[in-house]
Amino acid sequence: MKRTFHVAMKLPSGVILTSPVSAEQAEILTEEALAFVADLARGFQPRVDDLLARRRERQARLDAGDERFGFLAETADVRAGDWKIAEVPGVLLDRRVEITGPPDRKMVINALNSGASVFMADFEDSNAPTWSNQLDGQVNLRDAVRGTITFEGGGKRYALGPRTATLFVRPRGFHLIERHMRVDGREVPGCLFDFGLFFFHNAKTQLERGAGPFFYLPKMESHREAAVWDDVFTFAEARLGVPHGAIKATVLIETLPAAFEMDEILHALRDHSAGLNCGRWDYIFSFIKRRAADPAALLPDRAQVTMDKGFLRAYSQLLIKTCHRRGAHAMGGMAAQIPIKDDPAANDAAMSKVRADKLREASDGHDGTWVAHPGLVPVAKAVFDEEMRGANQLHVTRDDVSISEDDLLRVPEGTRTEAGLRHNVRVGVQYLEAWLRGQGCVPLYNLMEDAATAEISRAQAWQWLTFGVTLEGGREVTRAWFEQVVREELDRVRDEVGAARFDAGRFADATRLFVEMSTAARFEDFLTLPAYALLDRKTT
Repeated sequence: MKRTFHVAMKLPSGVILTSPVSAEQAEILTEEALAFVADLARGFQPRVDDLLARRRERQARLDAGDERFGFLAETADVRAGDWKIAEVPGVLLDRRVEITGPPDRKMVINALNSGASVFMADFEDSNAPTWSNQLDGQVNLRDAVRGTITFEGGGKRYALGPRTATLFVRPRGFHLIERHMRVDGREVPGCLFDFGLFFFHNAKTQLERGAGPFFYLPKMESHREAAVWDDVFTFAEARLGVPHGAIKATVLIETLPAAFEMDEILHALRDHSAGLNCGRWDYIFSFIKRRAADPAALLPDRAQVTMDKGFLRAYSQLLIKTCHRRGAHAMGGMAAQIPIKDDPAANDAAMSKVRADKLREASDGHDGTWVAHPGLVPVAKAVFDEEMRGANQLHVTRDDVSISEDDLLRVPEGTRTEAGLRHNVRVGVQYLEAWLRGQGCVPLYNLMEDAATAEISRAQAWQWLTFGVTLEGGREVTRAWFEQVVREELDRVRDEVGAARFDAGRFADATRLFVEMSTAARFEDFLTLPAYALLDRKTT
């Protein structure tokens, strides 16, 4: 394979890079840093492969009706035991508002300056994993950790203020690879690439500055997966001479299987744990995916599947109870609304929804929450400041909560409508189109959307098609009618974005992929896997 580099590079034995690297990116891809990532890949890729195989095997049993979700009998002693996670550093005691977004240079500066307690720089769902996005993101975070990051654009200069949010980093999930780096002939897991480069360049500097290497871990489905991350952390700390337990990680409970193993996940990561988070959008997607063969799991319109209903209400309350029993933070979910500048009435309505959602979280006992836009930080912070007078609510035990297996599987009541299906088509296709152009965080219809939105959109379309749902008004969802809906909604999108923008974009690729995934004979695990093949072919 021909390999072209913008700069001369010395690579460790067994390492190949398959795309060009700029001089600035080469500062991240040093021989020593690549050797560290290569050692992570050699040591842990077989275990990642095994975990993914276990997921497939379990799904086959679920689809066949040979297994049902429930709390694990073999870990009952962990759930019953009297243990707590290791103490977190003082900088993590108060996390009342966290803002998330991709590691884009301007975004990093604005998020760190936003007034939030934490900024989660996201290499996962709000980031399209082009080679340049991954490497430039690492450059941006390196500069942010050292306080030297600046950006100039639109006639303005951006720099860090005197007080900044604490930085967390979310690497990709186990299922995603990094196509542009190979170790001993194999593409490396994206999670190890993202984690390894950031940790190698920044862990010691962060500790010297009074913070630490802090991470969010996505898409995990079991305590066995958490144990692999714990071993990765222990290996990385020892390899670079960082104190054991310096790494702290918050796990996103955003898959249905993980909801039944919250105690076990905290226990597996207990030396490195910084709590759990309600990843609501991916959780809805996972609920559909892992119950794909079950007609009893049919969901109503996405907009009606809210955190105060059914399985979402159950898992959020169980998360608080579980975390606080173990001395761990219980973080609330995302407010995806964005300020609506040209419509005061619509903006007021959107902000009212944010306040109501955050009031529910704070009243239930969450220790903090997520927002997707700097403009929502003061809105969410005001609610938590009023309801949470201390640094957190670890003292709120929620002994009144008793959540059963059936509660975690309860489908919320609601309706399935043609408008809901059409909205899923418009949002899913438009998000995919932006993702294929390298943009992973997309404002659509006054919400900041990421890959989880596209996953829910195609998952609901697949579910309704597979089971031949009859919508409100009597219309049956058939393949022929669905394809008609797609054509009609694409005409609407073309009118909304303009013919020039539409024709110059990647709507044909996005539409074809959305339809293929929505009409597949079996439910495909992740939309981003086939999408990455298109991204990798078209974009660097």
